[in-house]
Amino acid sequence: MRYGSRSGSHSGSPVATGPEQVFGDLGEVAARVRGRLEQELEIQESAEELPPGVAPAAEIGRFAQEERARVLESGVTGLEKLAEGRAEEIDEDEYFGVEAIVLLEGRPAILVQGQDFASQEGDWSVLDAGRDSIRESIARVGRVEVTGHHSLDWIGTAFVVGPEAVMTNRHVAAEFSRAEDAGWTFQEGMTARVDPGEELPAHQAPGPVPSACPLPYEVTEVIGIHPDVDMALLRIAPPDGEPLPTPLALAADAPASLPGRPVYVVGYPAWDGRRNEPESMRRIFMDIYNVKRLQPGTATEFTPGGLVMRHDCSTLGGNSGSPVFDLTDHRVLGLHFGGRYRIGNVAVPLWELVDDPLLAQAKANWV
Repeated sequence: MRYGSRSGSHSGSPVATGPEQVFGDLGEVAARVRGRLEQELEIQESAEELPPGVAPAAEIGRFAQEERARVLESGVTGLEKLAEGRAEEIDEDEYFGVEAIVLLEGRPAILVQGQDFASQEGDWSVLDAGRDSIRESIARVGRVEVTGHHSLDWIGTAFVVGPEAVMTNRHVAAEFSRAEDAGWTFQEGMTARVDPGEELPAHQAPGPVPSACPLPYEVTEVIGIHPDVDMALLRIAPPDGEPLPTPLALAADAPASLPGRPVYVVGYPAWDGRRNEPESMRRIFMDIYNVKRLQPGTATEFTPGGLVMRHDCSTLGGNSGSPVFDLTDHRVLGLHFGGRYRIGNVAVPLWELVDDPLLAQAKANWV
């Protein structure tokens, strides 16, 4: 979408969804963000004098807070103009601020700590109602890590779909496996595992009290690589004789209505300067990458009979292989496999593969 008629205007949010589609009430969002900024300002003004030894570092942090507040204040003004039907009056600073609010408020990338997440304000406060189920989803998603690779130590995301099976992307599995005879095997000198932890340490960010994360699962076999879609199935072994978690429920049928349906992704977004604008990435991810996040959004498009569904969650390259969950019943609707800046993200609609022999081989948990 376009906020003004000037030739220099930007168009569209990096998440490919404009504020009118992201937020139900633009005026309410503007008031909420303004109120929070005023509270933060009061806290800063009432802070005690800092000792000389910590003052320089605190000043840097204060400068970053002030810059963020300036951007969001401009965004509040822009949202207020949109709410009043004055889109043509929005200037470049206000557009930048509106986009920041869309990314931080409308399509956040929420840090996971202790297999849990902090409560959200606004539209995503609904996540609290599904917290127990979302925690179950989070615990069954892990980072695909490798040894013996020439340049990488982890390559994507995977999730538990069968009694001893995880699902990821073909392009993730291709980094450590190769075709051999009628099947697939590990590349020489390489091993892989799926680690359901890999969270930001608790002392580095606010969040719930941490709990113990599950131990990593060793990948023992490549069950198969799908010939038609970007999918791979891997066999895993339990750590130290511990039982594997029950598989996630895969959607055996399509939702009644997909476009606009609330969904969430769980995965490990990584720095991805090839396809994303760096400043937008910083606003969403605050320069914290490679750790587990909960990324809510909406499903945006699906053509019946097709093998691609679209969504607008804030994902990056490390999300390859992430599950796309239905927020209503927490079934896995899709396997995320890619995205483009300002255009949106794509996933394999799993219900289209309910009779697929590769998923039958993995004993996928269809529900």
